[in-house]
Amino acid sequence: MNKEVLHSAIHLLSRREHSQKELTQKLLAREFLRDDIAIVTEHLLEKNYLSDERFTESVIRNKVSKGYGWRHINNELSQKGVDSSTISLVMESQEIDWYVQVELAYSKKFGGRAIADQKDKAKRIRFLQYRGFSHDEIMAALSTN
Repeated sequence: MNKEVLHSAIHLLSRREHSQKELTQKLLAREFLRDDIAIVTEHLLEKNYLSDERFTESVIRNKVSKGYGWRHINNELSQKGVDSSTISLVMESQEIDWYVQVELAYSKKFGGRAIADQKDKAKRIRFLQYRGFSHDEIMAALSTN
């Protein structure tokens, strides 16, 4: 096992959680050999230093606290190389009420201001769609405010 690759990987993991794909890409960017990276990531997985489940939980906590919805979070995790079964498994273990989350994001951005006109309403809908909330969640947030 290449110790230089191992030390670089552990250094990256000491800063924050990474998905297996993300860690591999960062090590490839540092011009390590793909075979050495594969051996190191396998070792890190065995020792539980690298875990896509832990990474998924971390991303979900982070994004929910910043006011993002399920679609945004799911898309980001997929882009980072987390498979859909892992995402589903971790999401089922989380107890997140997305209707409450959309309310929090809406009130943080728009406060108690009433909707002025259709243009303002469309702007608010686009904001919540960008944040990754579903149509039903958005309509529920608009109807209560």
